[in-house]
Amino acid sequence: MSVREDIHSQLVGGLKGADFPIDDPEALLNSFPDGPETTCKSGDVEVVAADAGDLLSGDDFPFESAEEVADTIVDRAGL
Repeated sequence: MSVREDIHSQLVGGLKGADFPIDDPEALLNSFPDGPETTCKSGDVEVVAADAGDLLSGDDFPFESAEEVADTIVDRAGL
């Protein structure tokens, strides 16, 4: 599994119990199991949920699914 696929999978798993649609960054961070401290790791790559704020804008919301969130984050992170 590539780093991109691994991080994507972890993001989707972390949002497993989230209520969609998610309308704003605060709601997104609160949807992760450890909130903004939720960390996805693959090899030397680490993505912390709090960093999503640097990758996302208000125009990205609402998110309709965990897959959509993960797709956007891994794309913007350049993974």
